[in-house]
This record gives sequence, structure tokens and C-alpha cells, in this order.
Amino acid sequence: MPRESLQAGQQRLPGAIRATRLIFLVSGIGMASWAPMVPYVKARLGLDDAALGLVLLAFGGGSMLSMPLVGVLTHRYGNRRVISVAGLLLCVAIPVLAIVPDVLTLAVTLLYFGAMLGAVDVAMNAHAVEVERRDGRALMSGFHGLFSVGGLVGAALMSALLALGLPLLVGALAIALLLMLIVLGQRRSLLVRVGDVARQTVKFRLPRGLVLLLGVLCFVSFLAEGAMLDWSAVLLRDFHGFSAASAGIGYACFSVAMAGGRLVGDRAIVRLGTVWTVRVGAGVAAFGFLLASMANWPPASLTGFVLIGLGASNIVPLMFSAAGRLPGQPPAISIATVTALGYAGLLSGPALIGFMAHASSLPAALAVVAGMLLLVAASARIVRR
Repeated sequence: MPRESLQAGQQRLPGAIRATRLIFLVSGIGMASWAPMVPYVKARLGLDDAALGLVLLAFGGGSMLSMPLVGVLTHRYGNRRVISVAGLLLCVAIPVLAIVPDVLTLAVTLLYFGAMLGAVDVAMNAHAVEVERRDGRALMSGFHGLFSVGGLVGAALMSALLALGLPLLVGALAIALLLMLIVLGQRRSLLVRVGDVARQTVKFRLPRGLVLLLGVLCFVSFLAEGAMLDWSAVLLRDFHGFSAASAGIGYACFSVAMAGGRLVGDRAIVRLGTVWTVRVGAGVAAFGFLLASMANWPPASLTGFVLIGLGASNIVPLMFSAAGRLPGQPPAISIATVTALGYAGLLSGPALIGFMAHASSLPAALAVVAGMLLLVAASARIVRR
């Protein structure tokens, strides 16, 4: 590479790092902004819990269906194009969700919303792998930390706008405009293309080898996160004596701990190395599951949720980073495969836990999740740089 091109690339890298962080923030805000809208849409369309649960499957299904195709598109056209186009199309979905007139339109819009989020997810992680490779430092956990912060900000911002008495559509338009301005403002700072093989032909194929193993480990990690989202409040209410109004504090402890763990995760990786970060993190998360489910003292149970968030915080970022470095496979394709398998854990995991809880008890089912995390710890060498 000519010296001038190398110097130009080095000068652009800080801008690319900043842009990557902001795109992760956009993804987190966009996803979380939907949560405060759900009760409004449910009431307006007259949905019961069963109907709502069924239509919400379209959201996760859209993400999973789009990921393999987006991996190919990202490899072919570059991350910047996919992030820019999918990011702007994502912004369109948010206000549409506020005005959907019927259940069918809601399902189609959620499918579209999930597909755009999945597209941004794959492209931004592939872009993050390339930025991390060029910079030479561990950056992926920090990027994912901004996604977690975005999740907290998105839910809080939309809730605040609604609490001020603004109509749902106005709040959704405000969020969409904010995200659109960030995407347009950072577009030119994103790297044009990842790697030097963008013109090669890529075909769909079933995952195998290291890609499959990374995907399975991500499945377990996302399953653990899904367990927190769907079962933490039930655990605290039914087994630890919390009221229905206060049972959400468990997930709040988990979410804040995960965001904090990711924001300091890059420094932890420098100290411990990638393998031990995953090994220790999965072990801490497993212990957290046992403490949260088995401890009879409420503060100890909440400490377990904090440990789960801290322990699990850097596992998925390191898995994605490892997927992007696999030899003989374009980063976007590997990341798309691993992400799709991870989302399968997020979607199916809570149901699997429900079946196990029905056969035994919820604490016992969560103890099984702890055992699965110990298997992740035992397989930590796969993320070695």
C-alpha cells in the first residue's frame, strides 16, 4: 500500500471508531424504543396477551431471516452501504409502528423492523471487526457497551416523551429523526469496504466447524440473556417474595451491570486476555444464575442478577470478534451465521426454560442454564486471538 494511502487510513481510523460506536448506539436505541410502545399498540388494536405474543414473533423472525442474506450483501457491497441503507430504513419503521391500523399490518411492520435491525446488527459487527483489526486494540466490548447504553437510553427517552403527554406518533417521529441524523452524520466516517475479497462469489451453506461451534456458544449466551428478559421478574415474584410492581428490579440490575461490564470490557481483555475473559465471565454468570435462583435472601438474589450481567457482558462481543477472524471465511458471512444462531437462542431459549420449569421448577431450569454457561467457559479457547 502506498505511504499516502496508509497515512490516510490511519487518519480516518479515529473517525471510523467514533462512527462505529454511534451506530451501535443507534441500534440499541432503535430496538429499545419499541418496548414502551407495546402497551399502546396492544390497547389500540385490542390484542390479548396470546395474540400479542404471537405477533411479536415476527420481530425476531424478521431479524433471523434477514441475517444470512445481509451477510452476503455486506460482503458484496461493503459495510458502509448496508449500515447506511438499513439504518435509514430502520428509522422509517419506528413511526409506522405507532400508527399501524390492524394486526396484519403490525406483523408485517414488525417483520420489516426486525429485518432492518438484523441487517444493521450484522453489518455493524463486521465493520467493528475490521476497525478492531486495523487499530490493533480490543474494541468490540466497548462497541457493544454502547449498544447496551442505547437500549437503556431508547427505553428511557421514549418513556419520557410519552410521560410528557406527547402523542405516540410524535414520540416515535422524534426518536426516528434523532437516529436518522446520527446515521447520516456518521456515514462518511465509516470504512468503505471490509477486506480485499468483496468481489468473490459467496454461496449460502450450512454452518460447520468453528463457525458452528461459535454459533452454539452464542446460542447459549443469548439464551441466558433471554432468560433474564422473560423469567427474572417471574422468579423474583413467585420464589423470592417480591411484589409484581417491584419484580422488574432484577432485570434492571442485570441490564445496568451488563452495560457497565461492556464499557470496561476492553480493559479487562487487555489484562486477562480473550480466553480468560470468556472463561471467568461465563463462570461468574453461571454462579450468578445459581445465586439468583437458589438464594432465599432478596439482596443475595439481586446480587446474582448483577453477577449474571457482569459475567455475560463480554462473552458475545468476543464471540463476534472471533467469528470475524476465522480463516477462509468472509467476516460478514461468519458474523451473520453466528448472529443468526445467537438470535435463535434469544427467541427459543425462554420457551425451552418454560418447558423445563413446567417439568421441574423455574430455579431448577435456571440451574440448567448455569450448567450450559460452564460449557461455554470450558470452550473459551475458541476466542483466542
